[in-house]
Amino acid sequence: MMKKIAILTSGGDAPGMNAALRACIRAGLFHNIDMYVVYDGFRGLVEGNIHQVNKDFTQDIINRGGTIIRSARMDEFTKLEVYKKAANNLKDFEIDGLIGIGGDGTMRGLESLSQLGIITIGIPATIDNDVGATDQTIGFSTALNTICDCVDKLKDTSGSHQRCSLIEVMGRYCGDLAMFAALAEGAEGVICVEHPLNEKVLFRKLRKMKAQNKSHAIIIISENLLDINDLAKKIEQDTGFDTKTEVLGRLQRGGSPVALDRILAARFGARAIDLLLEEEPTSRVVGIKNNHIIDYPIEEAIKMEHVLESGLRDLIDMLQ
Repeated sequence: MMKKIAILTSGGDAPGMNAALRACIRAGLFHNIDMYVVYDGFRGLVEGNIHQVNKDFTQDIINRGGTIIRSARMDEFTKLEVYKKAANNLKDFEIDGLIGIGGDGTMRGLESLSQLGIITIGIPATIDNDVGATDQTIGFSTALNTICDCVDKLKDTSGSHQRCSLIEVMGRYCGDLAMFAALAEGAEGVICVEHPLNEKVLFRKLRKMKAQNKSHAIIIISENLLDINDLAKKIEQDTGFDTKTEVLGRLQRGGSPVALDRILAARFGARAIDLLLEEEPTSRVVGIKNNHIIDYPIEEAIKMEHVLESGLRDLIDMLQ
């Protein structure tokens, strides 16, 4: 039976990471396991920045954004000698299992440690919602709400000036934030990997809106796809709409997690501890499918691709 479990957060921070951390620690302590945290993600693991914690450590963190044990990206963690050092540090502390809270990069790091005999459990937490092993990641709902709050405010000023607003959101190479935000906001357009730009269709729609004296137009765009300033110039020249750009950036990462993310974090954290308490535990990634908490072998989970919710693109096109 596991006697010592450590937890780290890695990659980009996401609202709800602290809630997941809290759930893991409290569930572990409930089962009389010694609980440890690793500061600064995989870098802290390599540096041996590992500390035992008790229930007091989890006081009043469920509603805090970010991660109180911090996160750090470590590109060198792809090297064998680096994650061997991390594994040896865990063995020096007599840690029996490691829980990693983060995105797809975190899952790959955990899988590397698993190959060295460390039992690892991955908890998907990223605002991008791009982990294939789960329908939803911790932090996605909060980031989506943040985007909608910003767009609501931009609508006010956009309407005051009869303006077209191009709003760039995060998501890396996953369009969930853009598409769900566009649906929630009734945006006039959305541009993402799953819904690429069609200039002819978009410009025709904007020209029609301008001719009808519509007060504003909102276009939501995923990052890494195009130069929104260049697109803004084209829209002005082709449609006559005064066009401004807004990049929400890291604003989307911050803030107190919404209730849905806190509850998802609690469910993921409890399952992670349950998996480590099995008679013969193996490295897994937890997730949610059709509102049921599930888990996959970690070597399978890291190969799974995120699939866009069926019919979402058609629904957006229908309602625009």
